[in-house]
Amino acid sequence: MSKTLTVADLAATFDAFNRHDVDAVMKCFADDCVFYTVGGANVYGNKIEGKAAIAKAFSAVWAGMPDANWAHHGHFVHGDRAVSEWTFTGTNADGMRIEAEGVDLFTLRDGQIVVKQAFRKDRPLIKV
Repeated sequence: MSKTLTVADLAATFDAFNRHDVDAVMKCFADDCVFYTVGGANVYGNKIEGKAAIAKAFSAVWAGMPDANWAHHGHFVHGDRAVSEWTFTGTNADGMRIEAEGVDLFTLRDGQIVVKQAFRKDRPLIKV
């Protein structure tokens, strides 16, 4: 019997994102996972492959935006697909802040995330 990823697992993952706890975040990611970022030169953003590379990318976001936060997160799981909705906020080193709603579309396998496709509203940065 295969393991199932639950809404509670996703909520715990986003709580870990907000603590900037990369080990806890990565618990639900498969070793061969793929992350498509919200921005990048390609139509799909940027593609980051593998658990270690994705953990490094998440850690870089937290280093660049020490107040990065995914608030008001809600989740649902249906079979091998899941969705998380959230409001992202963060301030970069230049003192510019982003506040935007977004979603992650997940593909799941055996209770783990194998694809994370991130989308976020495109809003101008706010000077703080």
